[in-house]
Amino acid sequence: MLAIVERFRALFEHRGVDLQPRAFVIGLRPWKKFIVYWLPHERVVRISRWITSWRFHTIIGPLILTQPGSKVYVWGYKAPRFVDEFCRRHSIPLIRIEDGFIRSVKLGAKRTPPLSLCFDQSGMYFDATCPSDLEHLLQTYDFAADPALLQRARCGIEKLINSRLSKYNTSESADISEIYGPKTRKRVLVVGQVEGDASIEKGCSRKIDNNDLVRIAFDENPDAQIIYKPHPEILHGTRPKQSNPYDVRHLCLLLEQDIALADAFETVDHVYTITSLSGFEALIRGIKVTCIGMPFYAGWGVTDDRQECRRRTARRTVEEIFAAAYILYARYFDPILKKELTFEQALDLLGQMKMEQNVHERSRLRRLWLKSNMRR
Repeated sequence: MLAIVERFRALFEHRGVDLQPRAFVIGLRPWKKFIVYWLPHERVVRISRWITSWRFHTIIGPLILTQPGSKVYVWGYKAPRFVDEFCRRHSIPLIRIEDGFIRSVKLGAKRTPPLSLCFDQSGMYFDATCPSDLEHLLQTYDFAADPALLQRARCGIEKLINSRLSKYNTSESADISEIYGPKTRKRVLVVGQVEGDASIEKGCSRKIDNNDLVRIAFDENPDAQIIYKPHPEILHGTRPKQSNPYDVRHLCLLLEQDIALADAFETVDHVYTITSLSGFEALIRGIKVTCIGMPFYAGWGVTDDRQECRRRTARRTVEEIFAAAYILYARYFDPILKKELTFEQALDLLGQMKMEQNVHERSRLRRLWLKSNMRR
């Protein structure tokens, strides 16, 4: 490969090609072209996710080495293994990208650009098998020396709760008292996930599905009302289900409509999750959370953990975890104006988008109603 690199360098110098560092973005789906705007100070080169090992090692790899200081960006763990091995062998920075914690109004499967992304050079925040930049922040950051950050976190938590927004915001508000019925006993909410998701694969030390989670919650709370909320992408049919919710319907109240998390949390005493971000959204509301796996917010002393992560020795508050994850770690971006945002600005923008969607949906339903009545 060194011989190829030297030939490339000589050719580029002969033709006057700029040898400045590049950002090689590998493996992102074509619709994720928004990534160019997230890297405004870098010269982005997009590489197909279908690249072969031969083509990478004979063309792309030498190109990266020809331009010292270049970086490689990949989506999560979806790049081929030979890309990881190449970066490790040649000490090339490999930065993994993943959706942030307040993403969009519509689901990612609908190809909606995100308002929030996470860029991690160590691992990924959902991967408990290795350290991540977020885990390092939580383990080492001196929060006591940064009271302004903690104050911002407290205000951010209050703002997020009052907004009634979440990572995804496809659902409409619901009268939860009609759905749950009168509260006469402890109420436990089981939050389902997409079972093939990397957050379960990388964050759980044993195989478990959503139905197993319901059974655990039922066995540990035999006198409680168990409520099971499947993941929105399962309800909308944009992701396949691996376990059938109807198989555990006799153990729980199964929510078959896409209820907003803010509504689903009302009157709930305890939440069970595998690794879902919903568990952290319950924590900021003061609800007890049991984690079967090891999400980024577990292992710091604020959750009931069924899995251990020996690297996580610091004890953190909910406010400190929020500060690290939502303010210091995640990045925010306006997909329309193409500019970076703060967490607070992104939350305001997400609220505006949600309001506009509600207006649009009401208009659509009214048009359908008028059209239906005109036919009569």
